[in-house]
Parts: sequence; structure tokens; C-alpha cells
Amino acid sequence: MSPRLNGKVIYVTGAASGIGLACVRRFADEGAVVVGADLNETDAWAEATRAAPAADFHVMDVRDEAAQQAVAADILARHGRIDALVTAAGVAGGGFVHMLDLAEWQRVQDVNITGTFISCKAVLPAMIAQRSGAIVTIASVEGLEGCEGGSSYNAAKGAVVLLTKNMACDYGRAGIRANTICPGFIDTPMFQSVIAPLPMASEIREQHKLGRFGRPEEIAGAAFFLISEDASFVSGVALPVDGGYVAGHSYGLSGMMFGAA
Repeated sequence: MSPRLNGKVIYVTGAASGIGLACVRRFADEGAVVVGADLNETDAWAEATRAAPAADFHVMDVRDEAAQQAVAADILARHGRIDALVTAAGVAGGGFVHMLDLAEWQRVQDVNITGTFISCKAVLPAMIAQRSGAIVTIASVEGLEGCEGGSSYNAAKGAVVLLTKNMACDYGRAGIRANTICPGFIDTPMFQSVIAPLPMASEIREQHKLGRFGRPEEIAGAAFFLISEDASFVSGVALPVDGGYVAGHSYGLSGMMFGAA
């Protein structure tokens, strides 16, 4: 079977590691022209795109609107179109509200929701002009429901969910689809630095009904579906890819019945 994304031009933020890098690898394998952006280029990005057609990388902060506009202009100058955007750039954060410093709250909002907004704003004019496009934002299960100590992160990811639904409403008649993926806890470098060391990490793992954390490649697979023609009638969806995390509450009965997976 020939690659499914031959000739598609896809822009990925947060492309140098984690979910973004997994998306880059999947899209490159499927024949896409991949343009990545992150705070720093990595050897992993270079390896992932070694065989990809015309892969470009931009060192950029997603909070910088002028830089984002420049990236979009460069993509159009080099490739003539922007077929899809995946907004994988993000930072961790949280804390109890009465203890949370305003600057820390603002940092999380600036990257996770404002950076997503700026990324979408940068590519939408091109998509409107070509009357086609697919936007996939990366939110979180924590944008669908609350969790202890989540405050700033949950608020930002919840905003990503509703921003994406609004874009599906606003731009559907221009041929543009907008969907968001809500990952569970995924084993990425950020996960390893923030979640894995926590004393309750095993309890967090058990909240996933499959009894494990997710892999970046599993989120990339969902992103591939959402930008592909297989999802041509899918827009405005907040898709949990979470091992059953938001399916409901578990109290140990499945473990008693079936044992550990």
C-alpha cells in the first residue's frame, strides 16, 4: 500500500520530542512534507525526517505571533499550501489555586492555550484560501474532567477543547475540519520528568482501564486518522485516546475478576 499522505504539507508544533515527534515520524512515514517547530531542534527530529520529502524545522516559541506568522509564510513560499496543523507544543503545570503564583498560571495559559490559538491563527488564512484543511489540537483528558492539583493545566486544556469546537463551527463551510485529541497520561519526556517521580504514579496508571500508560505513537495514530481522508466527515470532536481513563470509575472489581493485564 502506498503512503497515505503523499504530497500533504503538515505543520507540527512541539515537533522535537514526545507526541509531536511521534506525529512527525508517522506523517513522514506516510509520505507527507513535514514542517516542525520547537524551542530547539533535536537529533531525534533529524533522524525522524531523514527520508522525508522536504522536511523543514523552525526554532520558535509558539507564544511568538510574529514568528508563527513567519513560519506560515515560509511554508507557503516553499510548498504552496498548508494541508494540516497539529499543535503538540505544551507545558505541564498546576497546583492548588490558593497557592498558585500568577506568573506560573500565566505561563501555562500562554503556552497551552494562547500558543495553540496563535498556531491556528497563523495557518487559517491559507486554509481558507485553498478551501481545505485539517486542524488537530492536542488537549488532554484533564481538559475533559478535573483532577486534584490540576488547576492551570486543566483550565488551559479545557480551553483548547472549546476553542477547537468553535473553529469547527466557524470554518466548516470553508472546507476546514477541526478536532482535538485528549490523551491520557502518555510516556513522554515531560511525563518522565513530572509524573513518573510522583508517589501516586501507580495510582494514576490504574485510572487507565487498560492498566498502563499510553505511548506517543498511539496519539500519533489518532492524529493521522484525523488528518486523513478516513476522517473526512469528522469535525468538532474531542477524542479521548486514554486507555479508558474517562470511561468511568473503577473500584478494583475487574482486577479481582481478571487479574493484572
